[in-house]
Amino acid sequence: MKSILIREKCKKLRSQIINMIADAQSGHPGGSLSAVEILACLYYYKMNVDPKNPLKEDRDRFVLSKGHAAPTIYAILADMGYFSEGELRNFRQLGSILQGHPDSKKVLGIEAATGSLGQGISIAVGMALGAKLKKNNINVFTLVGDGELQEGQVWEACTAAAHYKLDNLTVIVDNNGLQIDGTNDEVMSLGNIKAKFEAFGFCCLEIEGHNIEQIIYALDKASENKPKCIIAKTIKGKGISFMESQVGWHGKAPTDEERKAALKELGC
Repeated sequence: MKSILIREKCKKLRSQIINMIADAQSGHPGGSLSAVEILACLYYYKMNVDPKNPLKEDRDRFVLSKGHAAPTIYAILADMGYFSEGELRNFRQLGSILQGHPDSKKVLGIEAATGSLGQGISIAVGMALGAKLKKNNINVFTLVGDGELQEGQVWEACTAAAHYKLDNLTVIVDNNGLQIDGTNDEVMSLGNIKAKFEAFGFCCLEIEGHNIEQIIYALDKASENKPKCIIAKTIKGKGISFMESQVGWHGKAPTDEERKAALKELGC
C-alpha cells in the first residue's frame, strides 16, 4: 500500500516540477524529474522528519548535493506542509524563498545550501560524523549526481566517511548517465561506479531508481560499520516522453505548449 501511495505522489510531484520551471522560465527539469522516486521514498517512507517540528534534534538529515534538482525537494516540502504550496509559483523569482538552488537560511526543511557540486556530500559526511560524536541516533542521506562524481572533493569525503565508519550515512547516486555537456562517457567516463565506492570502503547496492520497491529495500538494508552507497539507475527527464534521455533538457524550461503536453502525459 505504501508503494501505491508514493507512486501517486510522484505524479503530483512531476506536475509541480514542470509548472515551477515553466512559470519561472528557468530551471533544470531533466535531473529534477530523474530524482522524483528517490526523494519521494526518502521523505514519505524512510526519514524521521516532522514538518510541525522541523528543527527537532533527533530528525534525520537530507542534503541535496545536486542542488540544481531543487524543484523536486521544494515540491515535496510543500506537499508535506513545510510551507504553502502557493509558494511554488514564486520559484526562482526575485525575493522568493525558493531560489534556484536550496538555501537552508530561507526554507525550513532544507538542511544545507548546496549547488556547488561536490560540496553537499562533504556536508553530509560532517553531519553524520557530528551525530556519531554526539551519540545522536540519526541517519544522514545525500543525493549526488553521477556527473558530480567527477569532482575530486567527492572522493575525499568518501575517504573520511569510510575512515570514521559512518554507517549512519547513505549516499545515493542519481545515475542517469547525462550531464550538462553530454553523456558522462563523453565528458569524463566514470567507469565502474560500484567498484569505486567499494574501493573507498562503502557497502554498495545497485537498483532501478524509479522502482519504488527496490528503493525502499535499499534504504532499509543495514550496513554495519560502513557507509552505504545506493547507485540508482535513472532516466533523465523521467515521465515526460520528449524529455527522457535528452541532454538538452538538463537546464531548459518548457514553453507553454510543452508544458501542456507534459501535463497531459502526466494526466494532470
